[in-house]
Amino acid sequence: MKLHTTLLAAAIALACGASQAVSLRVANAGDVQSMDPHSLNESLQLSFTGSVYEPLVGRDKKMGLVPMLATKWTQKSPTLWRFELRRNVKFHDGTPFTADDVIFTFKRAAGEGSDMKGYTASFKDTRKIDDYTVEVETSAPNPILPDLLTSLWIMSKKWCEDNKAERPVDRRKGIENVASFKANGTGPYRLKERQPSTRTVLVRNFNYWDKVEGNVDEVVFTPIGNDATRVAALLSGEIDVMEPVPLQDVERVKSSGNFNVLQGPELRTIFLGMDQKRDELLFSNIKGKNPFKDKRVRQAFYQAIDIEAIKSRVMRNASTPTALMIGPGVRSFQADMNKRLPYDPEGAKKLMAEAGYPNGFEVAMNCPNDRYVNDGAICQAVAANLARIGVKINLQAETKVTYFPKILRRDTSFYLLGWTPTTSDAHDTMTNIMATPNDKGQGQFNLGSYSNPKFDELTLKVQSETDDKKRNEMIREAFKIHQDDIGHIPLHQQALAWGLNKKVDVVQLPDNRMFFKWITVKGK
Repeated sequence: MKLHTTLLAAAIALACGASQAVSLRVANAGDVQSMDPHSLNESLQLSFTGSVYEPLVGRDKKMGLVPMLATKWTQKSPTLWRFELRRNVKFHDGTPFTADDVIFTFKRAAGEGSDMKGYTASFKDTRKIDDYTVEVETSAPNPILPDLLTSLWIMSKKWCEDNKAERPVDRRKGIENVASFKANGTGPYRLKERQPSTRTVLVRNFNYWDKVEGNVDEVVFTPIGNDATRVAALLSGEIDVMEPVPLQDVERVKSSGNFNVLQGPELRTIFLGMDQKRDELLFSNIKGKNPFKDKRVRQAFYQAIDIEAIKSRVMRNASTPTALMIGPGVRSFQADMNKRLPYDPEGAKKLMAEAGYPNGFEVAMNCPNDRYVNDGAICQAVAANLARIGVKINLQAETKVTYFPKILRRDTSFYLLGWTPTTSDAHDTMTNIMATPNDKGQGQFNLGSYSNPKFDELTLKVQSETDDKKRNEMIREAFKIHQDDIGHIPLHQQALAWGLNKKVDVVQLPDNRMFFKWITVKGK
């Protein structure tokens, strides 16, 4: 009888616990590509895996720097930083977190296949002082090093070695390993289930070292690519949170009664890139030369695009046209330089003729259709604009699952991309998107290989300059060079639009990251 009573009590307790568990159902237009935190430098992937893994230095709700796996950091000299690590932290498998994991992570992130090389490009050496102290020596002064580390998730050295995941999953080559489907971080949530392109489930890590402000015990993430289906799932109560809300459905969701649309500015800039390196374009009817090496062609493309029509018709006024590769909210944004070249299709035709293409030419354009707000429609509008100057665009719009590996291999002639500077600083975009690519991670996402030696020189100087006035002057000079060269064609900054049930409280950050530890489901 005593045993029966004990078992009954345990069963009741278990049932009560289960009934009180809070589940959050989240949907996005696309899927998280991999659980490997170093395999793809993309906002959604970093956002999702950022609830499983953690960096040394994090950000608070106002984007300020806060201690995470490092409790303190000090600049011992212009080129030497010391990080004191948090004690009594364990990975999800129970392995203690130590300096060995930090050193291993830095080397992994800098290694072959990593998409995070840009954040370790300035590292000259990393040293373990003791189990809870590491030093990073940089090749030149780097005053924003802590900012760079806010997206570098720390992995377990032992777990990676045991699972033969010492190298990152390489999305460009289609190389997978255990880290793509399993995870072992120190974060507030651990991976329970992973079904790529179908669903991914996280559950609370009840051994987490820090307090969790929210009350979510389980996160069920589902990719729903179709806009109408995603909105219907929200309004029917099948999901609790979705992003993005299609622009045409924002007012409908707002007026539905039980749902909100959380809107705000985003740090991301959407732009077009062109292959400026190859002597002959991979995907064009022009043979023996590359039209994009001619500035007149690049300028013609720029001035043929009716950005105001894209803003009003495609983006429904939920975008801010830009002439710069960074937007307001990013440190060293230059408001007075943010003036686009005028929309001038007739002038664009003349430039094309001067460059030797009076009848235009054909070129393929790569574009995702499930990554950025109305990305496919933007590319269609650009193609229609360019048709007016004789350019025939062979549009290749596809899911980001196939799009990113392709363009990251640089198998592209003309492409659309978006970039959010992780550091919220202009240098991030300069070094990752605009500088000449090299094997150390510089220009890793400059997929068209725009190159200007003076720009590169300024990028390196900006990285190490500690005088704000001098640094800003260098950034202005670099931006002027890039604008004069038409290095890329900036389009706009898009706006955030998250749809959510009114019972859900979330924190929306301008880098479009959603941290589940800050989410509360009311009434639970």
